[in-house]
Amino acid sequence: MRVLVYSDDAATRAEVIQAIGRRPAADVPLVEIVECATEPKVHQWLGSGQIDVAVLDGETQPAGGMGVSRQAKDEVYDCPPICLLIARRDDRWLAEWSKADAVVPQPLEPMVLADAVADLMRRRNSTRLNAK
Repeated sequence: MRVLVYSDDAATRAEVIQAIGRRPAADVPLVEIVECATEPKVHQWLGSGQIDVAVLDGETQPAGGMGVSRQAKDEVYDCPPICLLIARRDDRWLAEWSKADAVVPQPLEPMVLADAVADLMRRRNSTRLNAK
């Protein structure tokens, strides 16, 4: 499955990729990572239908993951599940506004992120199976 990782910070992208690993859980497929540092590229990938799960950094500048998530959920047909990384506990309400499917706080706990991504992969896989 293809997982998109969006952040303007290369260190954050690397931390997310390391936490997800090649397979975030034994019962999900291998992961292919797509890295994005800019909003236009994220929208291009999400609109392509080739992304299964997206992990978006809420602190990315100038377009944060919350706004990108909200726009994608409103505009992308069959939008993949989105995991949003938030830096402040008080941002949880904004994450709900963004229509994110999962929220993971920073600093990242690798197992928490891996579990969230695996859950979203399972959801995407079951949705696709039911659509056939």
